[in-house]
Amino acid sequence: MLGEACRETLEGVSTATLTTCLFKRGFRNCFLQNVHPVNPAAGPMVGEAYTLRFIPAREDIDVLDAYRDPDHPQRFAVEHCPPGRVLVIDSRGDARAASAGDILLTRLMVRGVAGIVTDGGFRDTPEIARLPFPAYHQRPSAPTGPILHHAADVQQPIGCGGVAVYPGDVIVGDGEGVVVLPRHLAEEIAEEAAEMTLYEEWVGQQVRGGRALPGLYPASEESRRQFEAWRKARERP
Repeated sequence: MLGEACRETLEGVSTATLTTCLFKRGFRNCFLQNVHPVNPAAGPMVGEAYTLRFIPAREDIDVLDAYRDPDHPQRFAVEHCPPGRVLVIDSRGDARAASAGDILLTRLMVRGVAGIVTDGGFRDTPEIARLPFPAYHQRPSAPTGPILHHAADVQQPIGCGGVAVYPGDVIVGDGEGVVVLPRHLAEEIAEEAAEMTLYEEWVGQQVRGGRALPGLYPASEESRRQFEAWRKARERP
């Protein structure tokens, strides 16, 4: 389970920094493509993935009455995604019909889920945009889901935004989008990203003061010494 210290660290770093940390380890495809925040003011999103997979709908099966079944995978996911997790939906990149709407997202929020992501679309987006609940999608989509989507299963490996997502992967979202961290690397990546973030804060101050980039960004031994001195001075009471 994702520790609270790691969660707090990841809430304080950007997806841009995290993708750089992943690239250093050989991971090139961890940022979801064409997935955007519905409500950027909701703040950062961090949690382990709970997955839901859609396949194309079939007219004799995908009718509105199917939602009456409490074991319907979409409804099951909404009621069983654990608090602190992120519900990640494989909608095959198809936003022509909705993956969910404001009532389902409100239920997830009230249950303590950390956020929701789909590479399809949500309906009721004006209402979702007012929720204090992180939500990411491709674009708004008013048509009801069963027109195009059949909820097939939960907690299986999926693809979302062109990225493989395994149950338990750590999902981080900010104003730019969503990145997937392999669970076994989450803690070390969080620590490195926090260090990078602090260094880049100092670099930003230096650049705004007129300093040139060579020997500063990327870091040199000299810039590291100067940064450490700045950090120690900052940490003094």
